[in-house]
Amino acid sequence: MSLVEFLEEWNSDSPYVHVRTSGSTGEPKPMKVEKRRMLASARITCDFLGLKEGDTALLCMSLDYIAGKMMVVRAIERGLKLEVVKPSGHPLAETNVCPVFAAMVPMQVYNSLQVPEERERLKMIRHLIIGGGAIDEALAQELKAFPNHVWSTYGMTETLSHIALRRLSGPEASEWYTPFPSVSISLNDEGCLVIDAPEVCEERLVTNDMAVIQRGQSSCVTFRILGRKDNVICSGGIKIQAEEVERLLRPHLRNPYLISKRPDPKFGEAVVLLTEGDTASAKEVCESVLQPYQRPKAYVSVSQIPLTETGKPARRQAELLAKV
Repeated sequence: MSLVEFLEEWNSDSPYVHVRTSGSTGEPKPMKVEKRRMLASARITCDFLGLKEGDTALLCMSLDYIAGKMMVVRAIERGLKLEVVKPSGHPLAETNVCPVFAAMVPMQVYNSLQVPEERERLKMIRHLIIGGGAIDEALAQELKAFPNHVWSTYGMTETLSHIALRRLSGPEASEWYTPFPSVSISLNDEGCLVIDAPEVCEERLVTNDMAVIQRGQSSCVTFRILGRKDNVICSGGIKIQAEEVERLLRPHLRNPYLISKRPDPKFGEAVVLLTEGDTASAKEVCESVLQPYQRPKAYVSVSQIPLTETGKPARRQAELLAKV
């Protein structure tokens, strides 16, 4: 979708905008969301970040998905000056503007860090929010030294982009997300995060994200995501969270990798590691870093780790590769 097409839809008489889910756990699904709730979400983010009329905002993500659409809505709601570049892996190569505000996926941030000119522009962005995928440990360490505000976002299409942020830069860097003041969170009996965000989502949203909640001083509530319920591997009666195993391996494996599973006659399900690198070296790392029950039963070399259009792991496709 082009910017002109989205603005035509936004300015139409319909109170709704059509969006697609990202497809990280299956096929992308069409949805329609209320414009008034998109405006509410935009206002919450702009208020939190202190964005004001005339600030520049970089649109470098596809308008087929909620993240791109919400950048436009934030510009409309707050009167931001929108700098539009074609979605690509190197968004800062397409502009000389150093925006006050930008939203990117991890791949775009990683690529920008590899080019000195782009790296300097990235460091000059006053507020950078990163969503759409996990933040690699090495990437997080680089961003921690950035002089301005860098945030990891938590949210989904149903919450009209993010409902919580965690700081990646500076002394306030943390693995724990802080919900916006208008958002309440809890856990259900399965340990999945439950979101009450009445300004952006009409109904209480029960997610598939396994989480831990901690309550600090002054009633401050934060949470950490363990992984998706769909990605729990039941192996020999033990529940293993794929994302947690990936997190443990992150400081040690340089080549792209993904934890998946395959049916197993003895264990029910077996942990499988897909890697773009050497399987022997990956196995050596796993045996030294992971607990015995977490270690993969098989290692599969692939030419490319499967990803969705928005750069998230394509888990269902990965399971097909893991069965080979």
